[in-house]
Amino acid sequence: MHAQRLDVAEPFGCGPEATLRAVEHLGYVQIDTIHVIERSHHHILFTRIPSYQRAHLMQAQGVDKSVFEYWTHALSYVPTRDIRFFLRAMNAFRRAPSKWHQSATPAATRKVLALLKKNGSLTIRDIEDDVLVEKDHEWDSRKPSKRALQRAFYAGIVTICARAGMLKTYALTDRHFGWAKRPKPANEREIVQYRLERALRAQGIVSIDSVCYLDAPRKQAVCRLIEAQCKRGELIPVAIKGAEKTPHWMAPAWLEKPPEPITDSVHLLSPFDPLVIQRKRLRLFFGYDHCFEAYVPKAKRKFGYFALPVLVDEAIVAAIDLKTDREQRKLRIQKWSWIGGGSARAHKRRIEAALHRFEQFQLAG
Repeated sequence: MHAQRLDVAEPFGCGPEATLRAVEHLGYVQIDTIHVIERSHHHILFTRIPSYQRAHLMQAQGVDKSVFEYWTHALSYVPTRDIRFFLRAMNAFRRAPSKWHQSATPAATRKVLALLKKNGSLTIRDIEDDVLVEKDHEWDSRKPSKRALQRAFYAGIVTICARAGMLKTYALTDRHFGWAKRPKPANEREIVQYRLERALRAQGIVSIDSVCYLDAPRKQAVCRLIEAQCKRGELIPVAIKGAEKTPHWMAPAWLEKPPEPITDSVHLLSPFDPLVIQRKRLRLFFGYDHCFEAYVPKAKRKFGYFALPVLVDEAIVAAIDLKTDREQRKLRIQKWSWIGGGSARAHKRRIEAALHRFEQFQLAG
């Protein structure tokens, strides 16, 4: 929890600068399209920055250009200082795009790049002369230009310079960042080092699986790096009850000054929060199995469509399914489920105060 900065009230301070500090510390903030409550990227930042405003992330992306969007284990905001660790993946995609993106025709790609060069940034709505086609997927667009923009995005040719909800504004990457010459892409050894350092900073205690979450091909390289760092005394192995067969490691500095016990903290966590997204890890440390039930048939849901784990001090004590009624300007509780028996109910008043703060954030602006 200390590594995730969930143990104190304002770990990153306040104001627009706090947003960049949070993204840099966490390494990434996941983006998601579901809007039943506030979208995950804003929710994750509000959890760690009580005074957070959506405009702060917009400023970081479009004005300060200190964060950018790209794929980690999912589409995420990433610190621009780390962009060289993603350029190698962009170059690889340019040479061998995914099967889905290969259907973006050369003509459509030339068209969108010419528009960007001539007119500057644009959204898909600005392209009005596409010959519409049938959609291959419900999330697809009838405009061929959309797939061309997405292919250029993953290839690093264009970047997303602004986002209004899920409407993306694209710009030429080199122009957006003001690059006369592109940064040198990190090599594979540097990328592996970066992945381990990011995990140690944001997780505190790591395993091979937690470092390489949804990135299995790098497991062997990460394992070799951890072994080397253990020999140098930079990491130490730790045993965790319930995971005796799964090696874990941490930096020795954690033992020199362990964090203080947490006694005055309540967080309503997004299902996409970095603390929650690795389900096996969540279960190991908190004894809680979270199931994301938005894609589960209604009759089979246990906690609800978009249930949020509720972290009180050092334990998950409840899961609350919420929905923002924007017309009536209310945060609706669809279902409240207690985790951990009768003692959890003693926290109800504190949780209700956190729900009130969350409602104010939801309906602000």
